[in-house]
Amino acid sequence: MTHQNKKYDILGIGNAITDILTKVELSFLEKQGLTQGSMTLIDASRAKELEALLTPEHIMGGGSVANTCIVAAQLGARVAYLGKIARDDAGQKFAYDMQNNNVDFPSQPLNTQVFDNLPTARCIVMITPDGQRTMATYLGACTCFTPDDVIEEEIARASILYLEGYLFDPPHAQEAFRRAASIAHKYGRQVALSLSDPFCVGRHRAAFLDLVKNHIDILFANEDEICALYVTESFEKAAHCTAQDTTLAALTRSALGSVIIHKGQFTPISPIPTQVVDSTGAGDAYAAGFMVGLTSGRTLPECGRIGSVAASEIISHYGARPLTNLWYEMGF
Repeated sequence: MTHQNKKYDILGIGNAITDILTKVELSFLEKQGLTQGSMTLIDASRAKELEALLTPEHIMGGGSVANTCIVAAQLGARVAYLGKIARDDAGQKFAYDMQNNNVDFPSQPLNTQVFDNLPTARCIVMITPDGQRTMATYLGACTCFTPDDVIEEEIARASILYLEGYLFDPPHAQEAFRRAASIAHKYGRQVALSLSDPFCVGRHRAAFLDLVKNHIDILFANEDEICALYVTESFEKAAHCTAQDTTLAALTRSALGSVIIHKGQFTPISPIPTQVVDSTGAGDAYAAGFMVGLTSGRTLPECGRIGSVAASEIISHYGARPLTNLWYEMGF
């Protein structure tokens, strides 16, 4: 399949989730036994319990890779997304939200005859005054994403296949990831992965290492995630391990910016200063900007700068969607 057959710059696969954003104090997290900055998987009853205690600020379609896809589309990329929703109101809103943001969403909803009471997933995003986000996620329909939901003809037409580490938790997702990666490589496409969360990495470290070493062309991770992958508290050690196991990686470090690792070479990228209001989606936006730069032929330092500008804009307000014209802010 040649370049002319490509329809998308990026195709993402991830947890299709409705995000519920709310402000909380640190004391609330402590009382609820939640670790600040982490993502905790919860069941339906716990989700209802938390929602009853909170007042939502925003409700929108979400999920890590879905956020990346939407930011990439706003940057002008051609984007598609695969994820599992239910045939419920939340699922309909998610599908509409993706389509309304110029992201193709060819996935089929759950078969209600088989999964009668499984709703579309939701993530309660609790934001403390320092801008840190703590997430409690009920996966619902996401747990039913299987290799059968990997659409070969769509992956074949995308320059980059982007996989969400959070999706590793459901039972059939790891097999689906490997199938999707194999399809992408069969057609000469690149495969990118976000590690997503240090606790998720810890739960599936061996599987993640195998994926990174044998199936991934582009790795995205923050400092905590990459240190969790290589079981170290030293970012420098983790970065050197990354250089041995990958061809291309972008490691974000919050206020310290990011580091691009390509064929053993390290390129630091300066952060874009801003006031942190809500860190939700910062890594997602960085990945979007980086991949948009990559698929539009930019140099790696330029890709890092686009990612940094996108992340900086996202953390300056609530929610994981840009409120301004990112290209204008970049000054290219």
